[in-house]
Amino acid sequence: MKLVFAKEMHTLDQQASEQIGLPTMVLMENAGKAVAGAAADFLEDCFGKNIVIFTGKGNNGGDGFVAARWLVNQGARVKVFLVSPWQELVGDAAAQLRICRKCGIELLPLKDDRGSWDVAEVSCRQADLLIDGILGTGFKGVLNGDQQRACRLINSVAVPVLAIDIPSGVDADSGLADEDAVQAELTVTMALAKPGLFLYPGAELAGELIVADIGMPDTLLEQAEGKKFLLTPEIVRDLLPLRGGNCHKGEAGRVVVAAGSPGFTGAAALCANAAVKAGAGLVSLLTPLCSREVLAVKLTEVMVEGLIERMPGVLGGGAAGAVLDKAGRADVFAIGPGLGTSGSTAEVIREILQAMEVPVVIDADALTALQGYTGILNTMQAPKVLTPHPGELGRLLDLDPDDVDARRLELAAQYAVEWNAVLVLKGAPTVIGCPDGSVYVNATGNSAMATGGCGDVLTGIIAGLAAQGVSLQEAALAGVYLHGAAGDLASGGSVGLAAGELGSYLPQARKMVEQGE
Repeated sequence: MKLVFAKEMHTLDQQASEQIGLPTMVLMENAGKAVAGAAADFLEDCFGKNIVIFTGKGNNGGDGFVAARWLVNQGARVKVFLVSPWQELVGDAAAQLRICRKCGIELLPLKDDRGSWDVAEVSCRQADLLIDGILGTGFKGVLNGDQQRACRLINSVAVPVLAIDIPSGVDADSGLADEDAVQAELTVTMALAKPGLFLYPGAELAGELIVADIGMPDTLLEQAEGKKFLLTPEIVRDLLPLRGGNCHKGEAGRVVVAAGSPGFTGAAALCANAAVKAGAGLVSLLTPLCSREVLAVKLTEVMVEGLIERMPGVLGGGAAGAVLDKAGRADVFAIGPGLGTSGSTAEVIREILQAMEVPVVIDADALTALQGYTGILNTMQAPKVLTPHPGELGRLLDLDPDDVDARRLELAAQYAVEWNAVLVLKGAPTVIGCPDGSVYVNATGNSAMATGGCGDVLTGIIAGLAAQGVSLQEAALAGVYLHGAAGDLASGGSVGLAAGELGSYLPQARKMVEQGE
């Protein structure tokens, strides 16, 4: 599913009018009708139901006026409260307001006097549904004045809310939101979805999402600017590696993982086991010698070998050659989970990355080893996937993790191109930037996955898929989706998920995608 920024959607509206000859008034009519239809479905039957609509002065307000007409025609009792003075409305919104007046729709301006706001509050408390048409995709910054007051009123009553296009107070591009932004149960967005509906906190405020067909020509939608997409099961199904009925383990892909150190053997085990559960035929784990016995006991389906140490848990210089030799015979190499952050180990990691020739997944301590050495990413010969969380990417870019989190779409896209890498920025939601400038937002997964080790599992999944003959980009996209889907299956909606449980649900998640469930 394609995603568009607010400016890109505005351009589409202009193109529909100027290039195709499709009047924007028609698009507004279709949008308002879609909102009314969604409201009727939500209420199951809107006949006799009390519906309150709040409208602003922009196109969202116009959509609200159209929705009011359609809902009245279906027998609903509708009140429309004008948050902005009617004199400020222009263009299509003003025209729809005039139509509503002639149709006898109850239109109530919210004035500075307390009386009109008291009426609005009583009406809201008696309503079966509130519709938010105050602000649309043009919102930036903070709510103020009557807009803020109206949003606070909407949030103060225990009545479900349907938001038009995006909840008022949410930035459509970034998902950033004012503290008084509307909390919706349902959002009906027009033509194409906006990134802010999937980026937090906007994703939590939008509720269930409906993308409404408002008659925008497909030719324009396909040509829309930008390369932003929501990762869907349909996309992932086409990326998954296929396997013949007579396939044997040697043909199912070979993965080599360099991971683990004393106290962090769990990270190595989670990563290697996930590669197995992702379908890799043969998985080998290289770990500091002192951790080999522990991991050999933990992992029955993985071949475990020890690496030369300078001291217990710290890799020595000879380790790089051993890793390069072993990885050179594999289909994909993964490095980092729990490997250690000592200076000597970091030097070995950098030496390995600079000489690696097979596709590589770089995670955790391997990312830490690149702090101050990101130039290595531009000189590496091997195709690469980076899987940082905001803290790790922040260290590479000298940015605060909160800043990275707020700019995840922008930064993932920018540095995937700059480093010629697939950049998987983990979090809620995980965002995948690709070297061609495209960026994908993943919607699977849940807060139960906020537990240690889930990132190590993701690294193993990506490596395991890549070993089966798909590109690193395809493996990263499919791996991120399946990782989240497995988390959704494993958690059952409850907190208390252990990262080690994800692997058990991975085959089921994959089967569901393959079967189109």
